[in-house]
Amino acid sequence: MAKLNFGGTEENVVTREEFPLSKAQDVLKNEVVAVIGYGVQGPGQALNQKDNGINVIVGQRKGTKTWDKAVNDGFVPGETLFEIEEALDRGTVICYLLSDAAQIELWPTVKKHLTKGKALYFSHGFGITFKEQTGIIPPADVDVFLVAPKGSGTSLRRMFLQGRGLNSSYAIFQDATGRAKERVIALGIAVGSGYLFETNFRKEVFSDLTGERGTLMGCIQGVFAAQYDVLRSKGHSPSEAFNETVEELTQSLMPLVAENGMDWMYANCSTTAQRGALDWWKRFRDATKPVFEDLYNSVATGVESQKSIDSNSKPDYREKLNIELKELRDSEMWQAGKTVRSLRPENQVVEA
Repeated sequence: MAKLNFGGTEENVVTREEFPLSKAQDVLKNEVVAVIGYGVQGPGQALNQKDNGINVIVGQRKGTKTWDKAVNDGFVPGETLFEIEEALDRGTVICYLLSDAAQIELWPTVKKHLTKGKALYFSHGFGITFKEQTGIIPPADVDVFLVAPKGSGTSLRRMFLQGRGLNSSYAIFQDATGRAKERVIALGIAVGSGYLFETNFRKEVFSDLTGERGTLMGCIQGVFAAQYDVLRSKGHSPSEAFNETVEELTQSLMPLVAENGMDWMYANCSTTAQRGALDWWKRFRDATKPVFEDLYNSVATGVESQKSIDSNSKPDYREKLNIELKELRDSEMWQAGKTVRSLRPENQVVEA
């Protein structure tokens, strides 16, 4: 394990150089990894492990679209694809990758299959951290840990196929066997992590819920909408407003930030852009920091988790979700985005 210095703070980091795939395969050679849930994270993690030579099976309800997807992805019913209870019985490592609400519902079934020496694997600290709300309290004689890829399951799989890795955090909540650390690191490598950084369940879920509601999704949509609306109200066309708000950021500037950092991106823009960005970024920080303080407090006190549980457990959740997503999809900004994306060179059909 390497210790890296981040601005004076040391962190424990595991890389693929010091913990190669061959070592992960050796650690997991006697394990049966049962991936329960084949929705957001399940496919990417299951397929990456399968391609990395890990003995992985999928547990899913028969007759569902996700069962059919698993079949189409190469999992074979009766061999590597089973009904949930059979997969739970067969698995020595239970990768619990259902939604938070579904984890609560299925927990009594999962718990009875967590026999001594097994491992319970999460990709999110939600169920354990908010155990008073979820009721997820594992037996004392099993390992409990998490690997949380910093991105969607789709990105995890796409980057794996490109020969790249998606950074992940890892945490150990319970080490009953004395092997929890080697098991969790091996699984982190097997699912396709670029490198693994250490955290705990509480910090993982607090940062994750804050990030999703903040700069990763909620805040960025709010900022996009605010700038787009101002430009449109001042007479700019939908195309111009969208390109200046979203397209240039996502297609041109963010890749540069990802490669070399914000300072490098600033240094390689026009002097006019540099001056404006340097003059205004602290005003945006100061304007939004109180909102982030409120957001973090809402996460830390369990308000956000309870909202999520209450909302996602309702029978009409999907119906209401689709209405809210339709509002986004049908907004002028994202309709403009649909048109702009269709005009990208890679989406153009060129006749010979």
